[in-house]
Amino acid sequence: MPLRYYADPLCSWCYGFGPELAKLLDRRPDLPLAIVMGGLRPFNREPMSLAFRTMLREHWNHVAVATGLPFSQAVLERDDFIYDTEPACRAVVTARQLFPAQALATMKAIQLAFYRDGRDTTAPDVLADIAADCGYDRATFLAAFDSEPMRRETRSDFAATQSLGVAGFPTLALSRGEELYLVTSGYVPHDVLEYRLAEIERLAFERTAP
Repeated sequence: MPLRYYADPLCSWCYGFGPELAKLLDRRPDLPLAIVMGGLRPFNREPMSLAFRTMLREHWNHVAVATGLPFSQAVLERDDFIYDTEPACRAVVTARQLFPAQALATMKAIQLAFYRDGRDTTAPDVLADIAADCGYDRATFLAAFDSEPMRRETRSDFAATQSLGVAGFPTLALSRGEELYLVTSGYVPHDVLEYRLAEIERLAFERTAP
């Protein structure tokens, strides 16, 4: 029963959730994980307003306190930054398409570049550099990233997420055939994830036992 992880690389709670998910996967190495991009703020074309930047700063501070993770303020100090999460999502979709086993690590690298280092992860060249650091051929990655199939695949992820009614990120669900069992909608520590996962597996077994 694989896990499905509905997320956005530029979602601050997904950034905060990353270490907790990693702990779960370390303890359950045989548990497959499928990453689905949710699209937190895709296709935005307007620079961030002062009010929006203030809201984000408060939100990021809250995540930092809850998780202990570092946050750069560099992006929030820019008047011209356009907070469009589609390129980062498309980068993860591209990584997933080219080499699925490295997709989660690529998403984590994008998150670190954006939140910890203050890099502009809406820029294709920055995303290609990050992918190259994760082991992808830079030119191959950039060509795939900029292709119409990757744009369609990214929109397909967004549509799949919306069709399930996933309204917040991170969302983690266990898949069994056509059924999905919610593990979490929102940040929780790894011990809660493990408890919920064990309960879902127990209930699923009971439903199928003769």
